[in-house]
Amino acid sequence: MTKRNKIIYWIATLWMALGMLSTAMVQVLKMKTETDYMTHLGYPAYFMTIIGVWKILGVIAILVPKFPLLKEWAYAGFFFVMSGALVSHIISGDPMKEIFPSLLLLTLTAISWYFRPVDRKVLSVN
Repeated sequence: MTKRNKIIYWIATLWMALGMLSTAMVQVLKMKTETDYMTHLGYPAYFMTIIGVWKILGVIAILVPKFPLLKEWAYAGFFFVMSGALVSHIISGDPMKEIFPSLLLLTLTAISWYFRPVDRKVLSVN
């Protein structure tokens, strides 16, 4: 892995982790603005706790060394959650300022996954 790719990986991964962790805390704490967002999108309030806990566990899985299969699942979970959020905002007719955070976290997830080091990848056995 080149130094450039390692820098790209860590910048994207740390920003993604920070974004996921901060939104997870807001969801787990059921802050009013987040509850209003979820209600506006048509989701029940308890959904925030589920998503928030999954995000926290996903951040831990991605940041700790080893466990490449667990990391793949965490990346997949982040992709599903953020693409679902993106589509939910678009379908609800939200303005770009409401759509952008989901798009940003989805993009950071993809960049982090793409540039992850070899020791963080699941290698196929032939």
